[in-house]
Amino acid sequence: MDFPPLNLPASDLRIDDATTPPRIFDPYRRIWVALTPEEWVRQNLLRFLTGRRGYPAGRTAVETTLRMGEASRRCDAVIYSADMTPLLLVECKAPSVAVTEETVAQIAAYNRVVRAPLLLLSNGQTHFCCRIDFANGSFAFLDDIPPYAENAGNAI
Repeated sequence: MDFPPLNLPASDLRIDDATTPPRIFDPYRRIWVALTPEEWVRQNLLRFLTGRRGYPAGRTAVETTLRMGEASRRCDAVIYSADMTPLLLVECKAPSVAVTEETVAQIAAYNRVVRAPLLLLSNGQTHFCCRIDFANGSFAFLDDIPPYAENAGNAI
């Protein structure tokens, strides 16, 4: 299975292409999962966050179930701060799926439940990170994904 190169550093991923469909090992959930284009982005992005930005793998929850009224949804990942409050909410799309206003609305809806001060949207090619100011009801897009060390002791 060929996936396009991503706008992320190369990661050392465990892939089993002897199965149909191919599988990838998810070290955060400690299971093998189907290697879909979205999973390809998620695993590469999480490796970047934990390996290059210092977010702790042990505080990374993948495919977290959210109760939204009567419905259940799954967000791609939540990374928690040192006090175990949500710090970063991650939403991934396949490389062929554009990050649009609809994607922003999706992560904003998830964040009404999660209440993470940092949001990250990515399709592996394009990444958008923003900081939420809950006190003022505002947000600001960031030029880069901030390292964990800048936010480690608090939930901002």
